[in-house]
Amino acid sequence: MRRLFAENILLADGWQQDKTLHINDGVIAKITSGKEPDAEQVEGTVIPGMVNCHSHAFQRGFAGFSEQGSESGDSFWTWRKIMYQFLDNISSEQAEIIAQQLYIEMLKAGYTRVAEFHYLHHQKSGDVHNQLAAMAKAIFNAAKVSGIGITMLPVMYRFSGFGPLASNDGQKRFINSVEQFNQLVSDCFDLAAQQNNANVGIAPHSLRAVDKASLVAAVSHVRSLDDKAPVHIHIAEQQKEVQDCVAHYGKRPVQWLLDNIELDQHWCLIHATHIDDSEIAGMIASKAITGICPTTEANLGDGIFSTTQFMADGGQVAIGSDSHISVSAIEELRLLEYSQRLIRQQRAILATVETKSVGQNLWQHTARAGAKSTNSNTGELAVGKQADLLVLDKQQTKLFANQNQFIIDSMIFASQQTPIKDVMVNGRWVIVDGQHKQQQKSAENFAKTLQALGNNR
Repeated sequence: MRRLFAENILLADGWQQDKTLHINDGVIAKITSGKEPDAEQVEGTVIPGMVNCHSHAFQRGFAGFSEQGSESGDSFWTWRKIMYQFLDNISSEQAEIIAQQLYIEMLKAGYTRVAEFHYLHHQKSGDVHNQLAAMAKAIFNAAKVSGIGITMLPVMYRFSGFGPLASNDGQKRFINSVEQFNQLVSDCFDLAAQQNNANVGIAPHSLRAVDKASLVAAVSHVRSLDDKAPVHIHIAEQQKEVQDCVAHYGKRPVQWLLDNIELDQHWCLIHATHIDDSEIAGMIASKAITGICPTTEANLGDGIFSTTQFMADGGQVAIGSDSHISVSAIEELRLLEYSQRLIRQQRAILATVETKSVGQNLWQHTARAGAKSTNSNTGELAVGKQADLLVLDKQQTKLFANQNQFIIDSMIFASQQTPIKDVMVNGRWVIVDGQHKQQQKSAENFAKTLQALGNNR
């Protein structure tokens, strides 16, 4: 039993003072008032860890390679060509090095769990590894070494576009038959069982990359293994995708999904940038979560999700760092709010009557929604929940509005550097005084890998 004393802590039911968390096997077993004699005292305000609902780990190695303008009229689609060229050379060993560096960065930035939307499956030639899940195993290993919780989402990718269109050469490392994909998912369940703080769902890549039959078969298989397994899908990210879907199916992407697939609270629709009022209402009624990645969506020129309307009507929003052009929970939430201010020409938009602090409302809302999107026992600090928490550096927080009603606002909107000092995942410290014990070795390995991959471009 570990005991942790906090003078100031954001529990599920609000701010509390002088509380001791009793942590057993990574889970908060009891919360008592006052400091227990043998409790470890933390130096700073404690808040729940954040869940990163959408990650392509290998793209961390690609950050910075696509900002020069590849073609006139540069877009998501031209960016994708450069990305395909980059990933063509990544080995499983290099994928693990990249993911480990990324996951350490995530922990330092406040993420305590990641949903890994993993679609780099095969060898450079497109041939299957001797172990079908070799690339997924590399990602699991990176999570284990870094200490971050992981929800592995093997990606089903079958086609290059609606039609269905045959896959192209740049996608050869992604493609699986339905039978092979389902075996990959089963293998990932076996891998997850071999380490702590890991679970598995699936990610049909997008409606352009799967058809109805393969989508239904994949969902049926994963739900036979876990009836609460999360299902994530890219959807309505780009206008061209919407137009192509309408041309093929006669319906917008989210509307087609609502009409043809039984969505539930374990589905997470990633981006959903271009949706109409009817689709918003359908998503909310289904209880599906929206996964928004503000910095990547801005970087790719995707557009801006209707966050204000969606949340006001009862929709749930999780956040992710996607392509990792930025790895910062703080920056994602700042941009999430600021994009709505720019559209509406108003201030302090994503607050509620109950929680007047924009920062606190966004942090608590997205952490809880992220936990739901990963089917993980995280997202808030309460009895029975996993001890995933952050300690804020009081030497930094005291330089801004530091009363409880302002402290997360100050962290998100005013701090010039991260105030996150210590990070606990599943009852274990993984970041102490802003440092990870593997960070130097990881950074050196990553730099060498990045140099090798850059020279191969």
